[in-house]
Amino acid sequence: MRPTRRDLFSLAALAAAPAALSGCGFTKQAPAPQDSAGGAQNLTFTTWGTDNELAALRKTIERFEAANDGMTVKLNAVPYEQMFTNIDAQLQSNTAPDIFRVPYYTFGSYAGQGQLLDLKPHLSDGFSDRFTPQAWAAVQNEKTPFGVPHHTDTSAILYNKDMFDAAGITSVPTSLEDAWTWEELEQVALQLRESLPASKYPMAYNWQGNGVTRWLSWLFQADGRFLEEDLKTPAIDSDAGRAAVEFTSSFFSRDLVPQNDSVKSTTYASDIWYSETVAMTWAGAFLIPDAAQTLKFNWGATFAPRNVRAGSDFGGNALVATAGTKVPELATSFLEFITEEESMRDFCEAASLLPTRADLVESGITFADRPELSDVFIKQASAVQASDSSQVASPNMSAIITVLKDQLEQAFVGGQSVDDTIAGLSEGIAKATGG
Repeated sequence: MRPTRRDLFSLAALAAAPAALSGCGFTKQAPAPQDSAGGAQNLTFTTWGTDNELAALRKTIERFEAANDGMTVKLNAVPYEQMFTNIDAQLQSNTAPDIFRVPYYTFGSYAGQGQLLDLKPHLSDGFSDRFTPQAWAAVQNEKTPFGVPHHTDTSAILYNKDMFDAAGITSVPTSLEDAWTWEELEQVALQLRESLPASKYPMAYNWQGNGVTRWLSWLFQADGRFLEEDLKTPAIDSDAGRAAVEFTSSFFSRDLVPQNDSVKSTTYASDIWYSETVAMTWAGAFLIPDAAQTLKFNWGATFAPRNVRAGSDFGGNALVATAGTKVPELATSFLEFITEEESMRDFCEAASLLPTRADLVESGITFADRPELSDVFIKQASAVQASDSSQVASPNMSAIITVLKDQLEQAFVGGQSVDDTIAGLSEGIAKATGG
């Protein structure tokens, strides 16, 4: 069954420097590793995915099998809601698949518990060069790779052109460098507020549920951190942290977003935008296919705002091999194949997701739906720095997410002060990391 908008949003909530790669996109695959009896080995791969994602994965698997005579990859597609309950149980019973898909913010927990295969001894020389620095940083644990960055996604602004026109907003930024500053975004929001009836709002932000990690974009735009470089010590108690909390809290106090746009709301920002209740929303590129097929109003995309610097969320998913796999070389061979240029291009263009390969970021890709928006999202993703993505992929991120939810909910709709919110965030992060 094709996922709904809410399903797609939930998947993303879970979520560039060009470099040359010698031998990337090679046309002849090395023979598949053999078992002790001389027979080809098989591989199991568990994932969730939209119809487009699964179709692209099957296409890559077919090419991999064709290049490795006698080799088969068993793809097990499961509903997202069951994915990690199943994986966790399988890891405990030593029945886990050889390879599975995992959000970057969950990756660190599995790697930190020793449940993933250390890929360093198995990867080809120079393999890391194919990826952007921020993507490669997202699959490291203690400076060791325990996965490959399969794709990313990030949030840009989708806007209702009719609502903008009615408010007299006739142009939007067309480059990352010209993105609205926080002050300019505020003025746009206030201009929309004046033109809209009380039942409608200027904007909605996509920080619901585990998507609360997207709030960190504001912290990064203020040039702040939530973890020090040791990925344990809290760093949120800073001018940047206070600025991010104060600015985002003002969305609620100034009636710029609906009250049900809080982080613990069961209503997603994308649904509010679909219903034409808000003039703009932050959303990932994964939303484009459904929006292109569903929406009846005129809409476009522009860049997220900047403050001290540009900043954005690092969403998407990694592919990992389990530590208990009996075919580590074969698993690594498949992980290399699935991140080759052709494989990644096919997957990202079909699914409206963003590449992690530096060469594809440099050359660009073209979404199957609304291809003119491809460059907006690729350029927006380049605002993520390696220091940003490494924090999100830290081993304790799952526990930190709970802290972010609790404290930001109190700040946004509970009347909690900026100082108390920062203190609660800092204390909660310290408990989560032991830092």
